[in-house]
Formats: sequence, C-alpha cells, structure tokens
Amino acid sequence: MAFKDLFKFNKGKTTFVFIGGKGGVGKTTISAATALWCARQGQKTLIISTDPAHSLTDSFEKNIGHNPTPIAENLEALEIDPEIAMKDYQAKMKEQQALNPGMDMGMMQDQMDMASMSPGIDEAAAFDKFLQYMMTDEYDMVIFDTAPTGHTLRFLSFPEMMDSWVGKMIKVRRQIGSMAKAFKNIMPFMGDEEEEDKAMEDLEATKKQIREARGIMADPERTTFKTVVIPEEMSIYESERAVEALHKFNINTDGVIVNQIQPEEADCDFCKARRQIQEQRLKTIQEKFGDQVIAEIPLMSHEVKGMDQLKEIGNILYGEDAEEGKGPIALN
Repeated sequence: MAFKDLFKFNKGKTTFVFIGGKGGVGKTTISAATALWCARQGQKTLIISTDPAHSLTDSFEKNIGHNPTPIAENLEALEIDPEIAMKDYQAKMKEQQALNPGMDMGMMQDQMDMASMSPGIDEAAAFDKFLQYMMTDEYDMVIFDTAPTGHTLRFLSFPEMMDSWVGKMIKVRRQIGSMAKAFKNIMPFMGDEEEEDKAMEDLEATKKQIREARGIMADPERTTFKTVVIPEEMSIYESERAVEALHKFNINTDGVIVNQIQPEEADCDFCKARRQIQEQRLKTIQEKFGDQVIAEIPLMSHEVKGMDQLKEIGNILYGEDAEEGKGPIALN
C-alpha cells in the first residue's frame, strides 16, 4: 500500500489526521507538506498547530493567527494562541459556574488532574477546536500539527476526562435542582425552573458532544494518527510507547514517516558511519512498526520551508498526482 492510500476522504464529513512524534523530528514540516498535498488534491483543508512553539508560520513563510488564515487554494491554517485560548476557556468556565451554583471553579482542574495527566490550556484549546470542526464538517480534511508526544497524549485523553467531569456536573446539577424544588415554597429566590432546565440541557448537550467526539476519534474511517520518527533509538522507543498509549484511547495508528535518512551515496567517513548506524535503526523500525505503512524521507541538504520545498516533501511522500493533472482524489 502506498502512503497516500492511507488518506480517506469522506464526502460530507471531515477526516481528521494527527501527525505527531518526539520533539525535533520534523512534525511541522511533514504536517505542512501533508496539508498542502491534500489541498492540491482538491480537498478543502485546515491545518491546526497545537504546539505552543508554533512553526507553521515559518514553514509556510506566512503570518498565521488564532483564526483560519488562507495559505493557498483549498488550504487554511491556524496556530492556537495560548493567551486568547486561556481567555476563551476561562469565559466558558465562568459561564458554566453561573449556570451551576454550588460548583467550585477548582472542580474541573481536580477532575483533569486525574491519573497525573493534567492538561494545559493548549490541549484544552486544541480539544475545543476539534469539537468545533468536528460538528460543522466545514472542511474535508483537518490536520493537527501536534505538540511533542506527552502533550499530544494529554490532548487525546481529553474526551475521557471531560466526560467524567461533565457527568459529575450533571449529578450535582440534579442534586441542586431537587433541593431547589423541595425548598421552592420557603426559598423563592432559588431560581425558576426554566433556568434550571436550561442548565441541564446545556450540560446534557455537552456530554453528547463529547461522546460524539470520542466516537469519531475512535473511528478509523474518520480519524488516524501518523507518527514521525527519525532513525535514532530515543525517537523510535518514545514513538513505540506513544503508539501503545494511543491504542488504549482507540486511536488508529496506520502510518510511520521516517525522516532525515542519510543518503546511501555517502562521500565522507562521517556520512558513511551515520548511514551504517541508521541502517540498523531502520531495521528496528521495521520490526516495531511493520504492521503500519512506512514511508521514508531523505535528509535534505537545505532547510525545508516555503511552498515549493513543502511541495517537494509532499511529492516524496505521496507522489505527484496533482501536478501530473490526474485531478483530485475521489471522495468516498
């Protein structure tokens, strides 16, 4: 199977692709090249950077903001701004608190601290964006240029933690509602039933949305995770552990991109030595990820940035269908 065959374009429904791996392996370059390739196939594509150290602006050589920024035909990009995300997130929490008297603002943080995996604002904002674009199907493809492995695993654990938190909110809301009704006659200031019902409706809708997100993230036809590694032990073993963790979240991992491979035609002793070491690491990659489709990208003699060079990487990974005039890939 060719690497490009891993991309499933669903008519009328957004396909989500997460591209991740250890820091410094070239995730942003691969993500940007992939997004550009999808756009060239005629798919309306959005790429979202969830990494606090944003690099999409550098890769595309174009200023990218917190909202979708046009990059090329069929392609938009956004970099989540932590400060804006924090303000939006706090506003949502205050709104939830206003609808749920008696709830401590620290409760959500307590819930998200479970299992010693406390998500930061970047993961929270990324999950908000996932929900936003999951529900609208505005794009054919949404590609996530993810933060290094640990951040990404926290993000992907969000549906479980949010489901638990909202479930607890609903339970408390019902308790408060029962108390309010019981004391309505002697405590008329407890609030009206319409307000109580609205609060419950909002919580139930949130819970439904989160469960829909969990379903889509676990659907291999809608969501996949592609791992970027370099032929070095630390990258390989961290990626192996990450894939195991992703399977626990029912995330489909179907492709591995091996980046920065030393060319075989080495013209110096150092290059030859590096190639020999990498050949051993490539065997390890085949052993550990042989059930996935593996693609390789050679070490470039130049820094990869700008549209032309990103197209070059896309052509190495996926072929030159768009430039050969074969037209867009058909939607399922």
